[in-house]
Amino acid sequence: MPPLLFLQDIRVSFGGPPLLEGAELAVGAGERLALVGRNGSGKSTLLRIAAGLQAPDGGTRFLQPGTTVGYLAQEPDLSGFDTTLAYAEAGIEGGHDIHRARRYLERLGLDGGEDPHHLSGGEARRAALARALAAEPDILLLDEPTNHLDLPAIAWLEAELSARRCALVTISHDRRFLEALSAACVWVDRGATRRLERGFAHFEEWRDDILAQEETEAHKLARKIVREEDWLRYGVTARRKRNVRRLGELQDLRKKRRERVASVGTAKMAAFAADGSGTLVIAADGISKTYGDEPVVRDFTTRVLRGDRVALVGPNGAGKTTLLKMLVGELAPDGGEVRLGTGLEMVTLDQRRESLDPEATLADTLTGGNGETVRLAGGTRHVLAYMKDFLFIAAQARTKMSALSGGERGRAMLARALARPSNLLVLDEPTNDLDVETLDLLQELLADYPGTVLLVSHDRDFIDRIATSTLVAEGGGVWREYAGGYADMLAQRGRGVEARPRAVAAASPRAVAPVAQRAAVEPKKRLGFKQKHALETLPAKMDALRAEIAAADAALADAGLFARDRAAFERHSALLARAQTDLAAAEDEWLELEMLREEIEGG
Repeated sequence: MPPLLFLQDIRVSFGGPPLLEGAELAVGAGERLALVGRNGSGKSTLLRIAAGLQAPDGGTRFLQPGTTVGYLAQEPDLSGFDTTLAYAEAGIEGGHDIHRARRYLERLGLDGGEDPHHLSGGEARRAALARALAAEPDILLLDEPTNHLDLPAIAWLEAELSARRCALVTISHDRRFLEALSAACVWVDRGATRRLERGFAHFEEWRDDILAQEETEAHKLARKIVREEDWLRYGVTARRKRNVRRLGELQDLRKKRRERVASVGTAKMAAFAADGSGTLVIAADGISKTYGDEPVVRDFTTRVLRGDRVALVGPNGAGKTTLLKMLVGELAPDGGEVRLGTGLEMVTLDQRRESLDPEATLADTLTGGNGETVRLAGGTRHVLAYMKDFLFIAAQARTKMSALSGGERGRAMLARALARPSNLLVLDEPTNDLDVETLDLLQELLADYPGTVLLVSHDRDFIDRIATSTLVAEGGGVWREYAGGYADMLAQRGRGVEARPRAVAAASPRAVAPVAQRAAVEPKKRLGFKQKHALETLPAKMDALRAEIAAADAALADAGLFARDRAAFERHSALLARAQTDLAAAEDEWLELEMLREEIEGG
């Protein structure tokens, strides 16, 4: 049976070496394909060509007449639409059952009334996913569909896609997701494509066999060149015609070796360890935090010891980031106490790309704008050498961060964070947009890391490979710790992570109300410009207030101040009271905004 979609001899170049050269992709009815390859290998480009959104430099695209294609981009464009509902409905051809769009938006945490101009990146991707699903196409092309989804949403999406009869082509860093949804793999490597007629669970072994075979062939080629060169030097006494032929063959062999496109290699990640911390890293005793009337953390106690790897899991809005910040001392609890161990050197890997200056070059991002060297623990390295360790080429040194792919920006953040010495790594969604090979290396790094790791992630496979214990949001502010990773938690708990109940569902009269009425009762929260600005600036303001409080405390600690300078005593007392009041207000405002951001984006 002919394929529904066929790409043949696809060639793409952006001015340098070809990104794709002779790539092919065939998608039959009902097929489940995993499109895999390193970041920057051309997977997303090939998917856009398959969707008909980008023309290749060469090659052909054939789509069976009448076949519909749905596409989810990594960075969707919602411009030109007044609401997310209008955007999602526009993807349904002929206007058939446009109510599907609203159902999928609601299932993904949106109500349809959101203004696309004020969406977070996570909300925009969920709106685009709802649009792709609602269209019910014959072929569904998904580029990183699990990004910005929490564990309950990922489980729902797996079940939804498994039940569909359409063809599916998926790019994802989530191994568990790919294993569940793929029956074949297409590997994009060095501009070409290879196909494996088995699911992703078998891909890595197959890929490694191919790379090992290539290395063997390269070794044979090198030995043959050595033999021919030896003959050239010592065995040229034969007839001239034969000599000329063999010399030509040698030149051909040398040319073959020069033109051989080697495997990209592996990233050389290394976390530079600071001096060891004490045995006790974090001691939390009965800590609590409340947002409005809703407890986020309630009477939680734990001990984190040196070498522990603790994963925090829960649905969006459960308070993972809030608990994480309390454990590392960035946020004071309402009740209880957190004590940090001695000698801690903490490095936080923030996968929210807002922390990268889009106008800065890759080299300046890694060096901090300080010339051409990267400062590492115990020394420095030239930025080009350090870039190579993370699979960047020299030509990318002056590339702006905004021009890099999502996976390349993720790799740049890893390179920047891992250059700093640490004994406590705090990883907030570190797996977003990283390719499978880079994930493998990050896992190996963390396995060898002598310090302590705190991890927030929705990647079940990554948690299983890293975590020694898992903290789970049980609801109502209750957090419980389970030994082992995600699968171990499932075995002990008997169930996975559930979605948070929506507030409107609690009251039975409203539970069956029309969608429009429910949206009116509980409008969807989102961050406006002022809220985003406050969320970014409040931490610095709180630090300044804490410094004022510390200075006033130090001044008032002088027992003779009141007798010596009553005016100064009263001034410091008033400053202390004001700073304490302002700090409490700033912390409350920050917590409210952070909880709202976490609920929207799954922080």
